[in-house]
Amino acid sequence: MEADGFRKLDEESLVEYIKATPALSSKLGNQLDGMHIKEVGDGNLNFVYIVVGSAGSFVIKQAIPYVRCIGETWPMTKERAYFEAMTLKEHGRLCADHVPEVYHFDRAMSLIGMRYLEPPHIILRKGLIAGVEYPLLAEHMSDYMAKTLFFTSLLYLSTTDHKRAVSEFCGNVELCRLTEQVVFSDPYRVSQHNRWTSPHLDHDAESVRNDNTLKLEVAELKTMFCERAQALIHGDLHTGSVMVTGDSTQVIDPEFAFYGPMGYDIGAFLGNLFLSFFSQDGHADQGNDRRGYKKWILTTIDETWNLFEKKFTTLWHHHKDGPGELYFPDIYNSPELRLFAKIKYMENLFHDSLGFGAAKMIRRLVGVAHVEDFESIQDASKRADCERRALNFAKMLLKERRGFKTVSQVIATIQ
Repeated sequence: MEADGFRKLDEESLVEYIKATPALSSKLGNQLDGMHIKEVGDGNLNFVYIVVGSAGSFVIKQAIPYVRCIGETWPMTKERAYFEAMTLKEHGRLCADHVPEVYHFDRAMSLIGMRYLEPPHIILRKGLIAGVEYPLLAEHMSDYMAKTLFFTSLLYLSTTDHKRAVSEFCGNVELCRLTEQVVFSDPYRVSQHNRWTSPHLDHDAESVRNDNTLKLEVAELKTMFCERAQALIHGDLHTGSVMVTGDSTQVIDPEFAFYGPMGYDIGAFLGNLFLSFFSQDGHADQGNDRRGYKKWILTTIDETWNLFEKKFTTLWHHHKDGPGELYFPDIYNSPELRLFAKIKYMENLFHDSLGFGAAKMIRRLVGVAHVEDFESIQDASKRADCERRALNFAKMLLKERRGFKTVSQVIATIQ
């Protein structure tokens, strides 16, 4: 036990913790004999346990004081669990259909107990690798992003309430700094943590480090990430942070959450769908060339943005006379002016999303943490070919994003 009350749990000590915690033991119907616990954390930071009893189940997630995939040489605050729990509760309040319920939070232990998303729920990234189509994915993710971003922005909140919320999440500074380093800095310089498929992509990685236009563009995005407190964003909304079935979509793992630019969340999700698209040729075989699946991914990207835009602007219209203090009705007092403001706002948000999406793609290709979409392609040459196409697309998108008016135009550059 550390001085602050923290101790790292394992399967054995977790049993005693559950027995001593009514909020958790009650979820098992207080029938604790035969309780089964399995550690399943395959992410970069935390330990995750699935707890199943005869009368119930839940998931336990515990943050440890270092980056799990690196080790104790890279310290990391345990307080990230507090911001994750707060965000799960707030985003769950705003979009209960797509955020798992929190049952218990222990700040001293950096521990969250939450709903277990039972099979057939799987991590979206794994479903994409397997070539599974999710017909409701765009509908559900656009709903989640529209509600969580709109209702935590100045389009809905007063400046007083917004600033109070911003100040609360300023404490998640360490995870913000981690993002600043691994997304906006390390890929553009020599770093001990960077890696790529070598030697195949040695020149490609060097070209990123030597591209001055790219550096200027990513500096603009970093400035936005650090300075623009637009809404309560998830902060790490990739396809590994979403669990799915054919009719359920659940967003998990918001430990990087803070008040930041909306486009970072939207871009993270779309950028990871683009990564999946470019990886598909590496998963094709004689029985399935993945062409139809690649088309489905592009359709999902198109639908996700277009549905998001429709839902977001609909919320804006419904609450135009509400407490939000960004566009006062007595100033924006004509339908034409309100329409122009909305068009300009959404155009900027679209370009922000493309830029952040491109930056997220680049860091997954030549930075510290890669994605299973590519890593699971065993043939290094084939993997490198897929990664090179993804990297070239991402560099183009980052530099030329302002030239696109619609997501269909972006998709057309791939096709």
